[in-house]
Amino acid sequence: MFYEPAKGHGLPHDPFKAIVSPRPIGWISTIALNGDVNLAPYSFFNAFSTSPFLVWFSSEGEKDSASFARETGEFVVNLVGRALVEQMNRSAVDAPRGVNEFAYAGLTPAASRLVTPPRVAEAPAALECKVTEILRPKALDGSDAGVFVVTGEVVGVHIDDAMLTDGLFDAVKAGNVARLGYMDYSMVNETFQMRRPRWGKD
Repeated sequence: MFYEPAKGHGLPHDPFKAIVSPRPIGWISTIALNGDVNLAPYSFFNAFSTSPFLVWFSSEGEKDSASFARETGEFVVNLVGRALVEQMNRSAVDAPRGVNEFAYAGLTPAASRLVTPPRVAEAPAALECKVTEILRPKALDGSDAGVFVVTGEVVGVHIDDAMLTDGLFDAVKAGNVARLGYMDYSMVNETFQMRRPRWGKD
């Protein structure tokens, strides 16, 4: 089949998010200037640079995570592992501004080293980030898409020692969780290796 998004897909549900998947989940913790703490999962999230380490998350509308990150210039990305899926889902609740999702989801806030927002103590890993810019993407017609893309540089990395195998972060052990389409999720249960080919060496 082929469809133009502007004209509709004719399917029971829009397949776009199912096609662009799996998407890692950025479980974003932030704090406002008044001390309110927020924790929310974003599947429009990823890393896009290694020198320096840069990550971004995209908020459709300026929700608390984007708003608090703008206020303080900081956020933490917490990794969702297989043991935390229920708490992650609970923290996605559409709660009023100021509700502490750490408490609501039964999670432990742990002090970060270099930024003010707390991290999720139970997370297999966490990235402390400082905001570098907030982008406002446009649609094809030039109109504001209503999206806030928060970019941050990773200034600190936390890893649960139990998630290391021979000095390597073990995504299977952590069970990294990703979002698919619809109400579907996946997690890393196995991995395989391939080496990048070298020109003239194959």
